[in-house]
Amino acid sequence: MSKFMLIMHTSPGVMEKLSEAELNEIMSGHGAFQEKIKETGEFVSTHALGDPSNSAVVSVSDGTTTVKDGPAVASELGIGGYYIVECESKDRAYEVAALIPDAKIDGLAVEVRPILFSAGASL
Repeated sequence: MSKFMLIMHTSPGVMEKLSEAELNEIMSGHGAFQEKIKETGEFVSTHALGDPSNSAVVSVSDGTTTVKDGPAVASELGIGGYYIVECESKDRAYEVAALIPDAKIDGLAVEVRPILFSAGASL
């Protein structure tokens, strides 16, 4: 078994064009998705992230800390959240990622990335 991070990339432009019914379908779809992967034993955790406009980038150069408002990389797509799953193979992680409601919305994406190391959390 291997752990994977399923990163949900979101776009404000795409989300703004969705109807209230479509947004509700995505939200309820996440609940159903979580229940499904809990039943299979593949669910580890999930986290939703705040809007990239509320982020900051911290860097240190010659002992001086600089804080810059905004995301590290300006992009139309931002990271909306992620799931940590444990699957028997990368192909199964792809199948699980395809079940995330966001994957079905044109203009959004779910990235599958293997987790090589973790510490401090019960992953």
